[in-house]
Amino acid sequence: MKQFLSFVRKEFYHVFRDNKTLLMLFGLPIVLIVLFGFAVTNEIKNAKIVVCDYAKDPASQEIINKLSANKTFHLEKALLNHSQIETEFKKENIKLAIIFPANFNKDLLHLNKAQVQIIADGSDPNTANTLTTYATSVIMDYQRELIQNSNIPYSIAPEIRMLYNPELKGATNFVPGIMALVLLLVCVLMTAVSIVKEKETGTMEILLVSPFNPLLVIISKALPFLLLSLVNLVVILILSVTLLDMPINGSIWLLIAESTLLIICALSLGLLISNNTKSQQTAMLLAMMGMMLPTMLFTGFMFPLENMPVALQVIANIFPSKWYYIIVKSIMIKGLGFSAIWKETLILLGTTILLLALSLKTFKTRLE
Repeated sequence: MKQFLSFVRKEFYHVFRDNKTLLMLFGLPIVLIVLFGFAVTNEIKNAKIVVCDYAKDPASQEIINKLSANKTFHLEKALLNHSQIETEFKKENIKLAIIFPANFNKDLLHLNKAQVQIIADGSDPNTANTLTTYATSVIMDYQRELIQNSNIPYSIAPEIRMLYNPELKGATNFVPGIMALVLLLVCVLMTAVSIVKEKETGTMEILLVSPFNPLLVIISKALPFLLLSLVNLVVILILSVTLLDMPINGSIWLLIAESTLLIICALSLGLLISNNTKSQQTAMLLAMMGMMLPTMLFTGFMFPLENMPVALQVIANIFPSKWYYIIVKSIMIKGLGFSAIWKETLILLGTTILLLALSLKTFKTRLE
């Protein structure tokens, strides 16, 4: 037993001396619990909505007050004209719009029935369905109160309209997210192991002592993956259009240009990881953990970002997948041009330049 206990004690010493092992043992569970506890939820809170109230009467005002009091909704603004609604949707500012007709209260009092229009962003079918259900529930709650107070069978009929995706196909939400996940994961993973592989096999020494420019070494590592990723992108788009009936309402060339920018960004990140790791296993682990989990959590195609705490929403801005997801949805589903996505493109470009500069700076021309 003395020998056994000595070996156990030795293993404990090994664990407590290795910071990476301690981080994996204690840090990773804490991070996962916090992320999955706060971020991974389909419950919707503080969804931004707008109201266009042509009636401006007690009935419409009462429903608006009920919507404002509901934690699901955050009343962004009151619009003067329904023509402003589509502009707000294109800006990605709102998730839902509600329109009250001019004679809303009069129709209720004289005809015992009235209509209200609910317009949702169908490019995210799950969120659109949930929000329209919640809004209808608030309206039905007001209708029940009217009936209880007057014993008159009042009826309010919500007319629901889904923008961009009337059939509520799930592909319109998941395809842009899967595109971001596949391109990032493949590009980062493949590039991350490229330079490390040269180090492990010993061929990096030959490359460094050759008259070949080190900058050209990096470019030669990234270029094949760039071309192969573009082929991968074309295959994804063909499958999305033919098998999933996914529309491409905007410019296909703009979509390819934006995708190329994301691919270069991913390749730069992969090179940065490759420059700062000594084994292929470490590079692959960093690439997998650094891309797959954040892309799934912080892009918005699986879990609404609005539900997350403000700190996590700020962290989500760091990841290029979030901005690419917005760009793809704007081009493919909403048919928007560059004028609508220039801010996202600028952020993606800035991230790409930063990662590329860091990868070039950290590339070591001498082996340790």
